[in-house]
Amino acid sequence: MPSLEVEVDQVKFSELVRLLETHGFSLVKEKGSIRYYGKAGWPRLIRVDYHGAKEVPTGTCYAALKAAGIQKP
Repeated sequence: MPSLEVEVDQVKFSELVRLLETHGFSLVKEKGSIRYYGKAGWPRLIRVDYHGAKEVPTGTCYAALKAAGIQKP
Protein backbone atom coordinates (compact mmCIF):
# COMPACT_ATOMS: atom_id res chain seq x y z
CA MET A 1 0.00 0.00 0.00
CA PRO A 2 1.21 3.50 -0.71
CA SER A 3 2.21 5.49 2.30
CA LEU A 4 0.83 8.98 2.53
CA GLU A 5 1.47 11.26 5.43
CA VAL A 6 -1.78 12.86 6.45
CA GLU A 7 -2.23 15.24 9.32
CA VAL A 8 -5.65 14.12 10.50
CA ASP A 9 -6.36 17.40 12.31
CA GLN A 10 -6.74 19.32 9.05
CA VAL A 11 -8.04 16.90 6.43
CA LYS A 12 -10.67 18.08 3.97
CA PHE A 13 -13.32 15.70 2.68
CA SER A 14 -11.80 15.78 -0.81
CA GLU A 15 -8.40 14.80 0.67
CA LEU A 16 -9.99 11.93 2.63
CA VAL A 17 -11.60 10.62 -0.56
CA ARG A 18 -8.27 10.91 -2.40
CA LEU A 19 -6.57 8.96 0.40
CA LEU A 20 -9.18 6.18 0.18
CA GLU A 21 -8.82 6.02 -3.60
CA THR A 22 -5.02 5.83 -3.29
CA HIS A 23 -5.47 2.75 -1.09
CA GLY A 24 -7.59 1.01 -3.72
CA PHE A 25 -11.10 2.06 -2.70
CA SER A 26 -13.56 3.28 -5.30
CA LEU A 27 -17.01 4.84 -5.21
CA VAL A 28 -19.63 2.08 -5.00
CA LYS A 29 -22.81 4.07 -4.47
CA GLU A 30 -23.93 7.58 -3.72
CA LYS A 31 -27.13 9.05 -2.33
CA GLY A 32 -27.14 12.81 -1.93
CA SER A 33 -23.97 13.84 -0.12
CA ILE A 34 -23.38 10.36 1.33
CA ARG A 35 -20.84 8.27 -0.57
CA TYR A 36 -19.90 4.64 0.00
CA TYR A 37 -16.46 3.38 -0.97
CA GLY A 38 -15.38 -0.24 -1.27
CA LYS A 39 -12.71 -2.45 -2.79
CA ALA A 40 -12.44 -6.07 -3.78
CA GLY A 41 -11.58 -8.29 -0.84
CA TRP A 42 -12.63 -5.73 1.76
CA PRO A 43 -15.68 -6.90 3.75
CA ARG A 44 -17.30 -3.53 4.46
CA LEU A 45 -18.15 -0.29 2.76
CA ILE A 46 -16.66 2.98 3.99
CA ARG A 47 -19.25 5.72 4.43
CA VAL A 48 -18.18 9.30 3.78
CA ASP A 49 -20.60 12.19 4.21
CA TYR A 50 -18.99 14.28 1.48
CA HIS A 51 -18.82 18.06 1.94
CA GLY A 52 -16.05 19.03 -0.49
CA ALA A 53 -13.69 21.68 0.83
CA LYS A 54 -14.91 21.55 4.46
CA GLU A 55 -12.64 19.97 7.05
CA VAL A 56 -13.49 16.51 8.33
CA PRO A 57 -14.09 16.34 12.10
CA THR A 58 -11.22 14.45 13.75
CA GLY A 59 -13.36 11.59 15.09
CA THR A 60 -15.05 11.12 11.73
CA CYS A 61 -11.70 10.97 9.98
CA TYR A 62 -10.29 8.44 12.46
CA ALA A 63 -13.42 6.28 12.11
CA ALA A 64 -13.19 6.26 8.29
CA LEU A 65 -9.48 5.41 8.37
CA LYS A 66 -10.04 2.64 10.92
CA ALA A 67 -12.92 1.16 8.90
CA ALA A 68 -10.68 1.20 5.82
CA GLY A 69 -7.77 -0.41 7.66
CA ILE A 70 -5.51 2.58 7.02
CA GLN A 71 -2.94 3.36 9.71
CA LYS A 72 -3.29 6.83 11.15
CA PRO A 73 -0.07 8.82 11.23
